[in-house]
Amino acid sequence: MIIIPTRLNSSRFPKKILCDIGGVPMFIATAKQVQSVDEVCIAVDDEEILELATKYHFKAVLTSKEHESGTDRINEACQKLALRNDEIIINVQADEPFIESKNLLLFKEFAHSCLDKEAFMVSCYKSIDKKQADDPNLVKVVCDKDNFALYFSRSKIPYEREDYQDDFKGHLGIYAYSVKALREFCTLKNSMLERTEKLEQLRAIENGKKIKMLEIVTNSMGIDTKEDYERALKFYKNF
Repeated sequence: MIIIPTRLNSSRFPKKILCDIGGVPMFIATAKQVQSVDEVCIAVDDEEILELATKYHFKAVLTSKEHESGTDRINEACQKLALRNDEIIINVQADEPFIESKNLLLFKEFAHSCLDKEAFMVSCYKSIDKKQADDPNLVKVVCDKDNFALYFSRSKIPYEREDYQDDFKGHLGIYAYSVKALREFCTLKNSMLERTEKLEQLRAIENGKKIKMLEIVTNSMGIDTKEDYERALKFYKNF
């Protein structure tokens, strides 16, 4: 199942999930984009968003406004939906309306191939250039030789003491995990690294959990700021 966590009043761009994308609110555009891959449920924190999701015929679950992360919100949704422990959940952020369904299908197959066998959770990245890597709104990841994540940061990593000859890796905010692993993740204490970088996946890293990464080729962009939104509208003017 794909669960899309939505928070109405995000700190950097309040009510961004209601911004127009192709004639519909952003979170609905995201749901429409991924609905061919798997069943979709939208985990909401506001009655207005619940009503909108229902209007567009999507399954939705009302969750607490107190959650600090989308993962915690998805965990509550899983409890309310009474999902099995071995159900694999794909977490797609509400601000990813341009993620290609073919890439999400590849990601789904990847998740089923390695979750609970070699990885606690899985995520993905795309190659980015040095200029893109300087943007603190674009999260970077470094991986080991087997493509397990070593660290995520808003800073440019790795640091170029000498000229770095490889591409930088830009993290895409898409995750997959079993319901059982999700529940365990949400019992872990909010970590120092997570609080510092404001990146919840660091909670798993700091607790020794393995995150397997998949490289994809994509033109998708997450929308974190008003500038991102304006840039996305220009790039996807025919979306």
